[in-house]
Amino acid sequence: MSATLSTVSSRISAPRRNTAFHALLRNPTALLGGALLLGVATLALLAPWLFPGDPLDMVGPPLLWPGQNAEFPLGTDSLGRNVIACLAHGARVSLAVGVVAAAFSLTVGLVVGALAGYFGGLTDDVLVRLTELFQTIPSFLLVVVVVAIGQPTVPVIVFAIGLASWPTIARLVRAEFRTLREADFVLAARSQGFSHLRIIAQEMLPNALPPVIVTTSVLVASAILIESALSFMGMGDPNAVSWGSMVGDGRELLRTAWFLTALPGLAIVLTVLALNLVGDALNDAFNPRLRGR
Repeated sequence: MSATLSTVSSRISAPRRNTAFHALLRNPTALLGGALLLGVATLALLAPWLFPGDPLDMVGPPLLWPGQNAEFPLGTDSLGRNVIACLAHGARVSLAVGVVAAAFSLTVGLVVGALAGYFGGLTDDVLVRLTELFQTIPSFLLVVVVVAIGQPTVPVIVFAIGLASWPTIARLVRAEFRTLREADFVLAARSQGFSHLRIIAQEMLPNALPPVIVTTSVLVASAILIESALSFMGMGDPNAVSWGSMVGDGRELLRTAWFLTALPGLAIVLTVLALNLVGDALNDAFNPRLRGR
C-alpha cells in the first residue's frame, strides 16, 4: 500500500512530461533555439582544442579586419588578439556564469520556496519577508555591490548573480507548494507516516518542476546579460575573456573597428535569443492551454 501511494505523484506527472516532450519535438521554436544553444555549447567545449593557448595573448598585427588574413578569420583587436579565439573562450565563461548562477539561484529558491509553501505559518512568514527583502533591492545594484566588495572574479560574479536571482524561483515554488500541499496524494502520503523531507522531495517537487524549468531558462539568459553588463563596465574578471569584456574593450574603437563590438554583441544576442526561444517552447509544452496553438 505504501509503495502504491508513493508513486501517485509520479503517475500524475509522467503523462504530462511525456506529452510535453513530444510537444517540444514538434515545436520549430524549440528546435531552432536548441540548435543555436547546441552550436554555442559545442564551440565552448571545443575552444581549448580549436584555439589552444591563452586567448588574451597577442598573436598578430593589431586591428586586422575579418577576412583580411586567413590566419585570423574574424580579425584581431587593438592588442593583436585573435577575435575568433576570444569569442570561443568567451563562450565558455559566459555560458558557465549563466548556468552556474542559475543553478545556485535555483537551489536556494527551491529550498526557500518549498519550506515556505509546505509548512506555512511562521516559517512561511519569515521566509516570505526574507524574499521580499531581497526583492526590494534592484538586482543589478546588488550584484554590483557584492562584486565591488569582493574580488571581480568569476566565482564572485556567479555568487552575486545567484544571490540576486533566487527570489523569483522562491516565490514560484512557494505558490506551487501551497497549491499542492492539500492534494490527495500528499494527504495520502501523510497518512502513511512519510517524513516531511520525503513528501517534499518525492511527492510534491516533481509536480512543481514544470514552471520552474521554464523560469530557469530565463534566469540563465538574465545571468549572461548581467555578466556582460558587468564586464562592459570593467567589473569583470580581468584574467578571463568574456563576450561582455570584448564589447567593453571594443567600444572605444566603435567608429573605426565596429566589428570588435558587433561580433561579441551578436554572440550575446543569439545566445539570449536561443534561451528565450527554448523558454517559450517549454512554456507552450508544459501549459495545456497553449499546447494546442
